[in-house]
Amino acid sequence: MSDIVPLDVIGRRVEVNGEFATVRFCGTVPPVAGLWLGVEWDNPERGKHDGSHEGTMYFKCRHPTGGSFVRPNKVNFGVDFLTALKKRYVLEDGSDDDGKSSSLKVGSKQVQTVGFDSITKKQSQLRALKDISLWKCAVSCAGEQGRIAEACPNIRVVNLSKNLLSSWDEVILIAEQLANLEDLDLSENKLQFPSDSPTPTGTFSNLKILVLNKMGVTWAEVLRCAPSWPVLEELYLKSNSISISERPVDVLQKMRLLDLSSNPGIDESQLCLIAYLPRLEHLLISDTGLSSIHFPDAGIGCKTSMFPSLQYLVVNDNKISDWSFINELDKLQSLQALSCTRNPLTEGNKAKEIIIAKIGQLKTLNRSEILPDERRGAELDYQKAFGNEWKRAGGHTDPDKNRPNEEFLLAHPRYQLLCSTLKIKCSDKLEQKVLEKQLPDSMTIQKVKGLLSRLLKVPVSELLLSYESPKMPGREIELGDDLQSLQFYSVENGDCLLVRW
Repeated sequence: MSDIVPLDVIGRRVEVNGEFATVRFCGTVPPVAGLWLGVEWDNPERGKHDGSHEGTMYFKCRHPTGGSFVRPNKVNFGVDFLTALKKRYVLEDGSDDDGKSSSLKVGSKQVQTVGFDSITKKQSQLRALKDISLWKCAVSCAGEQGRIAEACPNIRVVNLSKNLLSSWDEVILIAEQLANLEDLDLSENKLQFPSDSPTPTGTFSNLKILVLNKMGVTWAEVLRCAPSWPVLEELYLKSNSISISERPVDVLQKMRLLDLSSNPGIDESQLCLIAYLPRLEHLLISDTGLSSIHFPDAGIGCKTSMFPSLQYLVVNDNKISDWSFINELDKLQSLQALSCTRNPLTEGNKAKEIIIAKIGQLKTLNRSEILPDERRGAELDYQKAFGNEWKRAGGHTDPDKNRPNEEFLLAHPRYQLLCSTLKIKCSDKLEQKVLEKQLPDSMTIQKVKGLLSRLLKVPVSELLLSYESPKMPGREIELGDDLQSLQFYSVENGDCLLVRW
């Protein structure tokens, strides 16, 4: 802390008594003598005014109490990257701990050195660093060009969150000296981003993970910088008030994970703009106010071409209250895991079972694995719960009469699929044509026999049933208990019913 003020003080990030701010003004504020800095606090409750004093506006704040005037000697302007690193990871400069001296030959003279081994050890420590955290270390700039690359060339992971960096250009000056940089966290730095598209260079050629949480960054700024991140796989944009304004074109094409959580206002129309990122596997959109989603390219029972690789979706803490949201998720080609806690829809006792029944390919729900027995039970309960509604809508156990109306199909698009499509073969009657019928898993053997009796014109009492499964080649399983269901015998889609009389 001193009275010396940097030449580029306007726009600089500073820290005052543990609070962070941006310098908006430098000059005199009559009638009080001396130099003042006008700052806009990150926490508007910390300030006293909007940048004006006794009727004169010296600078502008976004909040009416976001500004203050402070003396330069009260302000911490920060330190360069290497100074912060040395303070964080090596001992302070000074004499060697054991006071040992060593001899070093310079030209023809032998020179006695003190602490030489300690300096070498410190340099070795810095060069060995690969994963560093400079969280809240007041880093404000890169420092002298080339010194970072010389001192610590092997760094791969850098946490620079909550520092005093004020521009993306300064980040570039740091990153271009870290040739192996793969993981960078810049959260809670208020950066000025370039207004035009930066020319892609090798600066971030190895960067795979980038964290930009709580920075006030916009989607347009992300896309302008994205050409510099050719191999980026994970991008975290939590709590930025982001609105997705345009589709990524020729950028972010290798991204596997995108975190847009806690950005109020993200809706289904914005999600459509990122729906064709080819490798996106993880999408985190919790706490965005999301209430609906729709894939217009896919009808009932069809798969969407949107989000082709999406496997893991997180939509916690939203406003989802309609089952149509869950119905739409079943259209995703690759979805395997869903987290959907703290939504109005999930407050009911049977919500978990209904979600499992409605999304056929789901393997994990709210971080819990869905076991085969749990899925079978959920789907059977779902069929029972809506069976009467299905019949009233035109559903029927006889496939030839099964014509549920569109309203039912829209509300329960998977209900029909829960009925197994089975081949029916008359084992002893080779001339009899093999049939294919959709039969509900809950259908009893007695009712199956009744259906077959009508189709084959054979008395129920004479029919004997068994089945074969591709999962158990060469094995025939008898369906001997007329009161049990097809599900009880584990009859599945694609199995073959064998009929004898």
